[in-house]
Amino acid sequence: MLQLTVIRENKEKVIKALAKRNLDAQSMVNNVLDLDEKRRTTQVELDNILAESNLLSKEIGEMMKSGEKAKAEIVKQKTVQLKEKSKELSEKLEFYTASLAEELYKIPNTPADIVPEGKTPEDNLTVHQEGAIPTLHEGALPHWELVKKYDIIDFELGVKITGAGFPVYKGKGAKLQRALITYFLDKNTEAGYLEYQVPHLVNETSGFGTGQLPDKEGQMYHDATDNLYLIPTAEVPLTNIFRDVILNENELPIKCTGYTPCFRREAGSYGAHVRGLNRLHQFDKVEIVRIEHPDKSYEAIDGMVEHVKTLLQELKLPYRILRLCGGDMGFASALTYDFEVFSTAQERWLEISSVSNFETFQANRLKLRFKDKEGKNQLAHTLNGSSLALPRVLAGILENYQTPEGIVIPEVLRPFTGFDIIN
Repeated sequence: MLQLTVIRENKEKVIKALAKRNLDAQSMVNNVLDLDEKRRTTQVELDNILAESNLLSKEIGEMMKSGEKAKAEIVKQKTVQLKEKSKELSEKLEFYTASLAEELYKIPNTPADIVPEGKTPEDNLTVHQEGAIPTLHEGALPHWELVKKYDIIDFELGVKITGAGFPVYKGKGAKLQRALITYFLDKNTEAGYLEYQVPHLVNETSGFGTGQLPDKEGQMYHDATDNLYLIPTAEVPLTNIFRDVILNENELPIKCTGYTPCFRREAGSYGAHVRGLNRLHQFDKVEIVRIEHPDKSYEAIDGMVEHVKTLLQELKLPYRILRLCGGDMGFASALTYDFEVFSTAQERWLEISSVSNFETFQANRLKLRFKDKEGKNQLAHTLNGSSLALPRVLAGILENYQTPEGIVIPEVLRPFTGFDIIN
């Protein structure tokens, strides 16, 4: 959520920044400022009436002490009127406050200056590309055929148990999946991230805290009975650990990592590009989250990007990094880098990670603050990234490492799998 003071003091700058998202925010911003003015005016009226009421109450007490009961009764009538008026103003204030919050929740984060202009993924900027794209043998297969051939992932069994988008991993497929999770977690903890195991269901407040609600409500699985949401990413519970927390400046940065299954409805996703592991309703992901001093967050995101690069370099997968344009960024992000791995059998790039800086957008919702050297409370900056999302990494390994003899396991994973080939 954008800070109200920022909108109030930098109205035109905010509108111009949001235009980079191809959003005409004039009416939204004007509506927010109008509600804010009404809320503040009502608050002043209410404060004045409460102050007058308190003053009259003291006068009534003095009159009763001095025996001026008749006079006191007249003044009492005025306090009754003031009480009714204060109730009316309190209800108005509650309405304006709720309406203001509702409107603020609708406004996305303002993009950073380095975010490129653009409307679609085609406008994203490639900032780095690395790794040789292998030449596959004749008869090479896409991963959804490979998993059938070697009997390591069963999509049909997942349909039987649950439905489409819920695969069953088995044998060496399950072990390779577990190896990737362990490898990613070990690399993250070696880099100074503290590992957490977190709940896979979160409450509504947590969803609002990180910006999934109300923006992505239709993409989340919801248990209406208990009003809980299955997490779309570990970012949600990990970041909400610090909701309503005031840190000391010397505690920053805070670095967290965690593995969770992730659940996304992916409503409206159809076509050949969603085959196999390309798009699932349930998938595994290892996440990194950082809480940073505002002066250090852009240095931090560069460090996170370098960290994810090392994972792909060690896996020896061809990849590229994109700086997302304004029209392709997530609702809460100020800057996002996407990592994509090249699927040789599919001859296309597959997104495997997003690394984002949210600046104060999430922290403002979370009331996540730190006490600076002067003792003042400031909003922290939050960042997160996938390191990594497993399905498309696995698809890339299966396709790029296939040989006529079988699928060779990347050398860095062999200590975790206990085997060096799937055949």
